[in-house]
Amino acid sequence: MAEAAGTRLADPDVEARLARLDEVLEGLEPLPGAATEAVRLLTEVYGEALARVLDQADEQLAERLADDELLGHLLVLHDIHPEPTERRAARAVERLRPAVRERGGDVEWAGVEGQIARVRLTTGGCGSGCGGGGSDVTDAVREAVLAVAPELTAVEPLPSTPAPAFVPLTTLKHRGAG
Repeated sequence: MAEAAGTRLADPDVEARLARLDEVLEGLEPLPGAATEAVRLLTEVYGEALARVLDQADEQLAERLADDELLGHLLVLHDIHPEPTERRAARAVERLRPAVRERGGDVEWAGVEGQIARVRLTTGGCGSGCGGGGSDVTDAVREAVLAVAPELTAVEPLPSTPAPAFVPLTTLKHRGAG
């Protein structure tokens, strides 16, 4: 809990508590009975409470709630996020785009096929020698997309389409010429 009444947790404190919660829940998994049922019931009740908050929110407030990283994850967890999966995933890719461009590459949202997100990745011709390989970028994109859209099963890069080759006009001959 927060240390004093009205004191809010900073994002790193929330992340630390979530990591600890994961550890505690993993320890409960092998235990049958009351502890796991209590956690499940508590989660359901909190999910219902959050859904009721969303029911009362206007569109602007619902967007602000969904944009908050922690609340957005909770909305996804309870399957009540107001944005569709594809839109959340596309926004995650767009948020990463400036960082990928800084490394000389690019990332572009290509859509969803079934439960698989598709992205186009280019490395800008630098391969793995530009401060991190294409696999680093692919991993970062995968992590970002699945964090906001865990209902997707994978994120796969599409092959980048090569630029059309330049053919100088002087090299072309007419068929009738000889």
